Amino acid sequence: VAEKLGLKVNIINTAWDGIFKGIDVNYDCVCSNVTITPEREESMLFSDPYIDNYQAVVVRADSNITINSFKDLDGMTVALQKSATSDVLMSDYKSTGTIDIEIVGNELVTTCFTQLGNGEVDAVVIDSTVADGYVAKNPDKYKIAYVDKDEVEHMGIAMGKDNTALQTAINEALAQLKEEGYIDETYDYWFGTNAE
Repeated sequence: VAEKLGLKVNIINTAWDGIFKGIDVNYDCVCSNVTITPEREESMLFSDPYIDNYQAVVVRADSNITINSFKDLDGMTVALQKSATSDVLMSDYKSTGTIDIEIVGNELVTTCFTQLGNGEVDAVVIDSTVADGYVAKNPDKYKIAYVDKDEVEHMGIAMGKDNTALQTAINEALAQLKEEGYIDETYDYWFGTNAE
């Protein structure tokens, strides 16, 4: 996107918890698997969606755990990234008494998978795009046990509420990248299946 806009990228690694507070302060936008939600749209602008995502459950490759819905996590210890969509989802399941789970919230996704690999947690609930990437790189360590295909999430680039010029420019760049096949090729490269 930056190349299309003739810009140089300055990547600022930031913990997810509180990442949106840095928009227009520490950086211009957040391009980090951000789900477009009505709540978030109240305080920031989003680009057009560039990828679809679902919530997924990842377990160890040698696990015999069977997950057919999130309710099957009842009684388990689950790692997730703080303030991410998975945190909101699992906290809702727990607070309503739908399932009784122990939630282990982490700043970093890598910590979730380290805990899973070490046997500290039973599962990781995470974006399916992230799950696809981890499993593709570590098929001997992890496997996807469940993907909630009933609830699609659209990912976009987040920016300041008043930055309509940047939103327009990013949308134009994304449209060009989609037309050129770059987005689908990139998805295939990282996740092994086509975004469509």
